[in-house]
Amino acid sequence: MPLRRPPLLVLALLVVLALVAGCGGGGDEQRTPGDPVSTAEADVLAGLLYRDFQEGGADFVVTAPYAEGAVLTLTGEIDFARGIGRAQGVTEYADGRPDDTRTLFFTGTDIWFGDVPRLAEELTAAGLPAAGYVRRPIAATGADGTASLIDVLVQMVPRLSARAEDDPRSFTENGYTWQGSRSVNGELASVFRTGGGATVTVAADSGLLLQYVTRLPDQEFDVTITLADHGEREIGLPADEETVDATAHPEVAAALGL
Repeated sequence: MPLRRPPLLVLALLVVLALVAGCGGGGDEQRTPGDPVSTAEADVLAGLLYRDFQEGGADFVVTAPYAEGAVLTLTGEIDFARGIGRAQGVTEYADGRPDDTRTLFFTGTDIWFGDVPRLAEELTAAGLPAAGYVRRPIAATGADGTASLIDVLVQMVPRLSARAEDDPRSFTENGYTWQGSRSVNGELASVFRTGGGATVTVAADSGLLLQYVTRLPDQEFDVTITLADHGEREIGLPADEETVDATAHPEVAAALGL
């Protein structure tokens, strides 16, 4: 799993986490892909991320085909109310290499890695007790001003919610357009494009966010986040006694590539 490459500008995270949204059209008038959003659609857009917060959480799948023949997928669930998530991270390779799998937990500040190869050996070598997880702060930026892909992805998911509605005028005045209808996981939805080029797919009946797709600056691949089964979540983080702190033991983290 790529824990340090490819480098991604932290600025990209701020760009893609702007309020982006969509809603059901709700009318019989003829629409052409590329038409500006209507006032009614803007009203739904304004509350999209707030509705995620009100629902409490969701299942999610994040895909990032970051290199030719390599795809990183995070599959898990997020508690939007507390900003806590857990996922299985799997990197699949087209060249025959076995999948690289990790168990991940994350908050707004920290990330836990489980199923880490050589963890037991490195802990023994360092004279530390056995543990199943390594915790480190989410890297806002490295020495070169970039963040790792995994750090960017786990920050994107919880920020697909907001504690208040946005101003509907921001969607009619900033280039948001209707792109048509499609089905996501069996749900009829409307697709919208933001002024920055991201696409957002929103359930026609519930007005809930189903999918968000964006291309990060200076990258040549799209990140796709798909949400499903919105509702409250209770996610427990690994216990301290099961966790080694990478900040307190940087030699262990360095040896493991974390």
